[in-house]
Amino acid sequence: MQKADGMHYAPTGKAGAVVRPGEFSFAAVGLEHGHIYGMTNGLLEAGAALKWVYDPDPAKVADYRKKYPQARAAESEEQILSDPAVKLVAAAAIPCDRAALGIRVMESGKDYFTDKTPLTTLAQLDAVKAACARTGRRYFVYFSERLHVECAVLAGQLIKEGRIGRVLQVIGMGPHRLGPPDKRPDWFYRRAQYGGILCDIGSHQIEQILYYTAAEDAKIVSSQIANHNHPDYPELDDFGDVTLAGNNGTSGYFRVDWFTPDGLSNWGDGRTFILGTDGYIELRKYLNVGVSTEGDHLFLVDHKGEQYIPAAGKVGFPFFGEMIRDCIDRTETAMTQAHIFKAAELCVRAQMEAKRIEPWEVPAK
Repeated sequence: MQKADGMHYAPTGKAGAVVRPGEFSFAAVGLEHGHIYGMTNGLLEAGAALKWVYDPDPAKVADYRKKYPQARAAESEEQILSDPAVKLVAAAAIPCDRAALGIRVMESGKDYFTDKTPLTTLAQLDAVKAACARTGRRYFVYFSERLHVECAVLAGQLIKEGRIGRVLQVIGMGPHRLGPPDKRPDWFYRRAQYGGILCDIGSHQIEQILYYTAAEDAKIVSSQIANHNHPDYPELDDFGDVTLAGNNGTSGYFRVDWFTPDGLSNWGDGRTFILGTDGYIELRKYLNVGVSTEGDHLFLVDHKGEQYIPAAGKVGFPFFGEMIRDCIDRTETAMTQAHIFKAAELCVRAQMEAKRIEPWEVPAK
């Protein structure tokens, strides 16, 4: 089930412990984005034990502990990083601060699980890569629009089974509801802090394109950003789109925006279209407009015919258990570090290379 508030995205799913009680403890540090609730839910359902929580804002800690009373309120970040029982730190800090926090976590001997976007500059990416190599620790990312949506998980399984042949193109649409501007934190409107729309919510789309096409690398063919309707917030991008070309001959396109109307029953009508040589898949992730306010709708068309699969409750969210086992076994089952770094690089490059959409006059004849 998915809560319909994009600022507090907290899906719940099937419980499936991959560890014994108390075998794997984690902490939550940095509660700037509501994704920390979904990250926590996924870890708890996979059997992890929540030991600590820390944020400089006591109100955020109090709200978090209402939901997860088992978390002890730490007096400082250092109290958590110095605790040898903590194996993983989950964090949803301000985007520009996520890399530095991750480096501190890894240097303390723990693995790191950050909200998307994982970082905001190429310099941060270089520093994170160096820290991973130096410490041997992992830098995981919560790409929730694929990892915490059952129809998106099922799509990956169907692709691996060969149901639509070789994937040729992925098209993603990631609209989000802005909501009352004063309900968003100040950093949300500062480009240096949130990274820009293509770096921020665009990171979901880039990761999905790489994953479904099985491309190990890609280049930005074109990228655009705009502030169409929010002049009071000049550093906000309220629209963006990107075209990518994969190194394996695949292609991708996505659009992200902050124009979800109030009349929609969810925070965004997220959709993904996956074209293969022998069929195609459409995902209607969070609702089916005018038909169902429930999410996880998968449509499959292949040479055998047409199929609608309601995916809710079908496959669960295996990423979290796989991530825990990767931390324990030092494997790369949930997601490779190379894949994470490539997605991070491309979302930063897309933002850096983006052309700004502006009105222009037609030359007089």
